[in-house]
Amino acid sequence: MENLFTMENLIALVTLTALEIVLGIDNIVFLSILTGRLPEASRPRARRVGLGLAMGMRILLLLVLSWIMGLTRPFFAVFSHEVSGRDLILILGGLFLVAKATHEIHEKLEGPEGEFTTAGGAASFRSVILQILVMDVIFSLDSVITAVGMARSVVVMIAAIVAAVGVMMVFAGAVGDFIERHPTTKMLALSFLLLIGVVLLADGLGRHIEKGYVYFAMAFSFGVELLNLRMRKAPKPVHLHSPGGE
Repeated sequence: MENLFTMENLIALVTLTALEIVLGIDNIVFLSILTGRLPEASRPRARRVGLGLAMGMRILLLLVLSWIMGLTRPFFAVFSHEVSGRDLILILGGLFLVAKATHEIHEKLEGPEGEFTTAGGAASFRSVILQILVMDVIFSLDSVITAVGMARSVVVMIAAIVAAVGVMMVFAGAVGDFIERHPTTKMLALSFLLLIGVVLLADGLGRHIEKGYVYFAMAFSFGVELLNLRMRKAPKPVHLHSPGGE
């Protein structure tokens, strides 16, 4: 029987959990945007269901590792680029994200008010969960391939995924509420989704973009936005005028 309590497995667990949390930033941003379209009372449940589906999808994909590895084999070639099943999923996911982010930005800037006036909350809830499920497949694929490359034990991989999703569940509500309270951060989050969609498209087409640069750009933009919010909240200085008008 495999000894799970080794230093190698412990290091792999900690490192992989941290990486899964970083990779899960995409999930949290997308989840926050979609659940923000639901009535406030339904948002916590939608977040829990969405993250639960994300965890289930990752574990399911880990249990079919042979199929995952088969997705990396090329199906056909386009302009000397060999396209695999993974590439097709990334291309479709990237197109979906770009289209979704563009639609949301358009609606945010020019669309009518009253986003929650759909005919029946249940249908809206199901629609949001379906979109979350579609993107869980895309995000889970990269997450699982990363896990396979870093750890040898499936148990360690599953433990890292469960721990990472647990952390995301704790912070997803706070992130979603923050985005809803500040419209400018919602627009920034939508631009992040657009950027992630382009990265997925490029990766699927054989043009890998180092994610460290993408995450740095996202973190820097978010830092600038936090400074803007801080400056807007700062009290304006009061100018005292002398009786002579000087």
